[in-house]
Amino acid sequence: MFVLDFEKPIYDIEERINSLKHMAEEKGIDVLEEIEVLENKKNSILEEEFNNLSIDKVIKLARHPNRPYTLDYIKYIVNDFTEIHGDRVFADDKAIITGFGYIDNQKVAVLGHQKGKNTKDNLYRNFGMSNPEGYRKTQRVMKLAQKFNIPIVTFVDTPGAYPGIGAEERGQSEAIARNLYTMFETEVPIIVTITGEGGSGGALAISGGDVVGMLEFSIYGVISPEGCSSILWRDVSHSIDAANAMKIGAKDLYKLGVIDEIIKEPLGGAHRNYEEAALNVKKFIVKNLNELTKLKKSALLERRWRKWRNMTTQLL
Repeated sequence: MFVLDFEKPIYDIEERINSLKHMAEEKGIDVLEEIEVLENKKNSILEEEFNNLSIDKVIKLARHPNRPYTLDYIKYIVNDFTEIHGDRVFADDKAIITGFGYIDNQKVAVLGHQKGKNTKDNLYRNFGMSNPEGYRKTQRVMKLAQKFNIPIVTFVDTPGAYPGIGAEERGQSEAIARNLYTMFETEVPIIVTITGEGGSGGALAISGGDVVGMLEFSIYGVISPEGCSSILWRDVSHSIDAANAMKIGAKDLYKLGVIDEIIKEPLGGAHRNYEEAALNVKKFIVKNLNELTKLKKSALLERRWRKWRNMTTQLL
């Protein structure tokens, strides 16, 4: 189990609680009072630590390897999910999941980045960094959603688009640009959730929606803090300065109007309770689906265009 430095006191208490429970089962000792004291202490530490996290800790949580990814959200939110593979041109990119399923009784198209839970899985998923064929796969599914009038739901969690030579040779920038074009002309509701690390054009490629929500301990920016630091300071040691300057946290982005809603995470972060995190995301999606599906296609496109146009104007 991966534990961040500032999480260690919490896990130490949980280990003590588990030891007491095990001892109680083995020896029949009443330890409820001791457990209650430790539980209260744990919750107190969690509330104190997580109520006002510094950006460096938020970044660590956003990149936590135990954080739920697209397939985890699909498991808890989407029924009868059928995955769609391949871009019909080159390959099936394992860094992006696409398919169709149901959220409650509403059929939806699902697009999302997928990282791995361990080294082997991360190599298979290319650490959540998509090649052009991944974005062309999402274009294919978005066009199918358009054809059959199915709303689109996206889950964003990537360090960025894959910067390899092969990816550039196969048209990485064109694939991302074409994705944005496709999203802005698609006449169905598009709901975006930033679930972890929203990095650069790789994230933006599936973020051009009508409503953008962001889990409270996720990040979203035009470049990684380390990348920004290496460009501006020629040294990655200034990454936290870069993160503060770019305002990549949910609270700052909400104030700037880049996102529309901050989605509450379970106490201690989404990785501590997948089911609760997924339920909060589902509430966000369902609420906005109910509102957006009532709009006429022309009104939906006008609303989307104005949202992004106003954001661009305000930030310039």
